[in-house]
Amino acid sequence: MPFLFDIGGIGRAAWESLSMAFAMFWEILWALILGFGLSAVVQAVVSKREMTRLLPDDSPKSISVACGLGAASSSCSYAAVALARSIFRKGANFTAAMAFQFASTNLVIELGIIMIVLMGWQFALAEFIGGPIMIVILILLFKAFLTPRLVEAARRQAEKGVKGFMEGHAEMDMSVSEGPLLKRILSDNGRTAISHYFVMDWHALWKDIAIGLLLAGALGATVPHAFWQSFFFTSHPLFAKLWGPLVGPLVAILSFVCSIGNVPLAAVLWNGGISFGGVIAFIFADLIVLPILDIYRKYYGMKVSIFLFATFYAAMVGAALLVEFLFDALGLIPTTRSAKIVEASITFNYTTVVNVIFLIIAALLLVRFFRTGGPEMLRMMDDSGEHGHHHDHHEQIEHHH
Repeated sequence: MPFLFDIGGIGRAAWESLSMAFAMFWEILWALILGFGLSAVVQAVVSKREMTRLLPDDSPKSISVACGLGAASSSCSYAAVALARSIFRKGANFTAAMAFQFASTNLVIELGIIMIVLMGWQFALAEFIGGPIMIVILILLFKAFLTPRLVEAARRQAEKGVKGFMEGHAEMDMSVSEGPLLKRILSDNGRTAISHYFVMDWHALWKDIAIGLLLAGALGATVPHAFWQSFFFTSHPLFAKLWGPLVGPLVAILSFVCSIGNVPLAAVLWNGGISFGGVIAFIFADLIVLPILDIYRKYYGMKVSIFLFATFYAAMVGAALLVEFLFDALGLIPTTRSAKIVEASITFNYTTVVNVIFLIIAALLLVRFFRTGGPEMLRMMDDSGEHGHHHDHHEQIEHHH
């Protein structure tokens, strides 16, 4: 009988975890489609070809351009890391390439939208204020500790072209650059490029999003609040403010989830008692999760990967602490811990109506994707990642018109 009782308990816990994961997915579905749609529009009109030319050094101008290009690119952490190596190999400055990488995962539209929906506008504001602060700290650390010998070691290893992950995604360029902005977006080639980028980003990120939701559901349903409260030292408010940013990235490293998949987990941690700055540090840390640390080792060598981990971690913690104290001083830290982690229930309400509208938009983009050689593009993108060949997708788009 005790055995049967345990099985029943495990079944209930599993059902609660899945219910919570689905509820969070339903809550953010429209936001995911909107975010990926806006990101696809931007990628369709911002060419990757100019990146190397625009990032020749680590001057404030180059770093600003790197941040702008990063914010305009895909939010997939793996693609950002692969693209950063690609532009570094083609001659871009190493520091500027790393700044691009940070902006690509921390300053993108879709991340802000998901944070607003699940956690509240204060968290999105903290992300977009903290992101540039983190990049500034990183640049200062690079200026102090990055030696020409380390950069040369990184370049030698990068030139070997060791396969990491998502190289095909990083290399693919389908942007439309002729004519006024609105005309480019509405043109046949523009709409095709948007549909291809939209599906490509989903293809790149769906596993991270699914794992993030399932982990968040499991932790939300099975880990008692008392554990989180003791782990995050909620009974010691001042220490908790310092502890949160220090431990947030370490939790992220062990979770293996990066990019947008981190946000549902962040919501669980916030409800559990982690400090405001700890949440921000946790979300910042998508570029130091274990699989990506291994990719740095392949791309740049062990010595440089250790240097990147140390400086990235320091920049994330420093920026999160500054955000914590700034928002505390301004009275912007939410007083209630009510991130949206709810039981599954689909009723005819605002969320359902908006989801249906955006699912129709997604369906239209999918139809165009399939009608304009999209599946072949995905295969070509995967081949590019396998063999290191660069493919320009313009010719294929033209072929379908």
